[in-house]
Amino acid sequence: MMPKLILASGSPRRKDLLTEAGYDFQVIVPDVEENEDVSVPIRQLTKENAELKAEAVSPANTDAVVIAADTLVLLGERVLTKPIDGDEATEMLASLNGKSHQVFTAFSILHGREGKRVLETVTTDVHFKLLTEAEMIEYHRRINPMDKAGAYAAQEHGKLIIDRIEGSMTNVIGLPMRKVAEILESDFGIVPTLR
Repeated sequence: MMPKLILASGSPRRKDLLTEAGYDFQVIVPDVEENEDVSVPIRQLTKENAELKAEAVSPANTDAVVIAADTLVLLGERVLTKPIDGDEATEMLASLNGKSHQVFTAFSILHGREGKRVLETVTTDVHFKLLTEAEMIEYHRRINPMDKAGAYAAQEHGKLIIDRIEGSMTNVIGLPMRKVAEILESDFGIVPTLR
């Protein structure tokens, strides 16, 4: 019998990705404060936050496999988290305009009772179109940039702003599904059942 799967995330995008892939799972939003110290190297920061979320949910659900993730944007040496207000969202989108950046998603998969844990990071290159100020305003009018690292969403009107993506599209959305599916099956015996 497959263990129960729990998504330790309040992200509707991660929930959608697991649902679309056919997984049977429960959502438990972890009660944690993410580390947003951008002086910490991005790979370390995303891993720490993913582990923090998984470890917040696992102790009360030791029979379940808990998956948590953290996604951040790297533009040159600058780490972009979620914007704190509309002005910062506008500034973030302008800073990405016409440039290439990387999206880092770390995910932690944890089975408390078995003491099994996998922590991985996937990186995707995203190349933005060169947009006019009016086009950037229109894009932000169509989406809510406030809960998204870098103040954009590849899955929401992404064609308006993104020229091309090299690597995993689902990684940019918030969970690299091909890698996650491989590990869930090989290490935890969980496969999609709701197709």
